[in-house]
Amino acid sequence: MKNKNKINIVTLGCSKNIVDSEYLIAQLAGNNFEVVHDSNDESAKTVIINTCGFIKDAKEESINTILNFAKAKEAGIIERLFVFGCLAERYKSDLRSEIPEVDDFFGAKNLKDIIKTIGGDFKDELLGDRVVTTPSHYAYMKISEGCDRNCSYCAIPLIRGGHVSEPIENLTLQAAKLAAGGVRELLIIAQDSTYYGLDLYKKRKIAELLRRLSEVQGIEWIRLHYAYPLAFPDELISEIRDNPKICKYLDIPFQHISDKVLGKMRRGITKTETYKLIERIRNEIPGIALRTTLLVGHPGETEKAFDELKQFVEDVRFERLGVFPYSEEEDTYAAANFRDSISNSMKMERANEIMSLQNKISGELNLAKKNRRMKVIIDRVEPDFIVSRSEHDSPEIDQEVLIYKNETNLRPGSFAEVKIVDTDDYDLYAQVLKLR
Repeated sequence: MKNKNKINIVTLGCSKNIVDSEYLIAQLAGNNFEVVHDSNDESAKTVIINTCGFIKDAKEESINTILNFAKAKEAGIIERLFVFGCLAERYKSDLRSEIPEVDDFFGAKNLKDIIKTIGGDFKDELLGDRVVTTPSHYAYMKISEGCDRNCSYCAIPLIRGGHVSEPIENLTLQAAKLAAGGVRELLIIAQDSTYYGLDLYKKRKIAELLRRLSEVQGIEWIRLHYAYPLAFPDELISEIRDNPKICKYLDIPFQHISDKVLGKMRRGITKTETYKLIERIRNEIPGIALRTTLLVGHPGETEKAFDELKQFVEDVRFERLGVFPYSEEEDTYAAANFRDSISNSMKMERANEIMSLQNKISGELNLAKKNRRMKVIIDRVEPDFIVSRSEHDSPEIDQEVLIYKNETNLRPGSFAEVKIVDTDDYDLYAQVLKLR
């Protein structure tokens, strides 16, 4: 039986979209709607899809998801279908004409319009409130919207606009509410987290923000993502080093190392500056785990430039690494000024080659952790293992610490001290020494 008051929110794309969906869910719940998230519950008569429009694969996933729910609407399984987010922001008119089964499309920041169309009222008293859709012990915290960078390949500024920081006071209040709901780990996200505060305070305030968040009672771990390498704040290094609540973990997407490619990417940083920054971070923050993202196949990436990138991976030995093939995006600087001359097969070959190097490095780094002790947070209980993470691992994207299931007192959100007893390329295996 259809529930006229039930709404299914489907979230695609990055963690920033997850936060947007959580804000929407809180508003809808405040209007007495029953909301389910990423559900197969066919009793929900209304579906709202939060789309991604960043790269080709993400756009295709979003379109396929919309089409599948459009078929469900035609079959009478659902009655209303709405789409918002990055894809809708960028291609609204095209989507309207191509997929008329969708009742309406909204941009990435049009939550008030969505709520009004659904039949509710935007409630100012719920501004900043969220319903966490991740496991209850961790939550993403989006500290800013948009981006002021001009990277040649990236469409985010076209979709999300310029950088807008959320005030520190609002974020600390949000952190307190999340902690009161059981959140123990905050994952700080933004398109460019190290740029935080420049618009509001006329100086970078990311280090102060992390310090203020660490003072919130109940928060035990804070993890920083998406730190832009150019003009990296010195005070951030010391804050990560000295603040025990900030994970010794830094997600800093370098994208490439060849000066020629970095120039075409408009990254604003050189090969020499990149190596110096990595050396400084590792020297000043002992034991830090560095995660990076690389982009292969950008116009201008010659075999020589790709060889430089491989050497970079071997030199630095990143603890965590992801790689993406270049995807030409309409209206970006790269699309307008460079020919996408590298074949898709070559891009994939290069991406696979980078990951092959990283597999070996990851295995060697993990092997060196055997017999070490470390603090972990428990994520979930599975049939064979209790799944946990160290401060060096972010959920969903990094490796896990698998605890042999002879322990009975471990619950998601709790902390434990473990000893690593075995390893493979992308996971550690552990026994519990004591609860924390």
